[in-house]
Amino acid sequence: MEIILHVHHANVTEVMRTRAERAVRKLASRLSRAVDAVVRFEYDGGACRVELELRTARRAPIVAEGSAAHFGSALTRAIERLEREVRDEHAKAVRHRRAMRRAKAA
Repeated sequence: MEIILHVHHANVTEVMRTRAERAVRKLASRLSRAVDAVVRFEYDGGACRVELELRTARRAPIVAEGSAAHFGSALTRAIERLEREVRDEHAKAVRHRRAMRRAKAA
């Protein structure tokens, strides 16, 4: 899986980039067919914004965003939101597989 990092008007440390990449890889492993991810760090007028976009085959991209005064806090919020979205997608896939098995057995 390829991870693309975009940094707009910001100084982002290597530690922050590694943390974002590690979190995206961990969450992508929970989904089947993860294709790629985009991590955007933006700084605008004192506000830091982090956007995480996870793309999988045959589904709409999963996007989560976090804003705060510092990139660490913004990244934490974005990761929490992406975790929720991935958990919901995973649960939806499990329900779909179970329904298909029941329909096939009937």
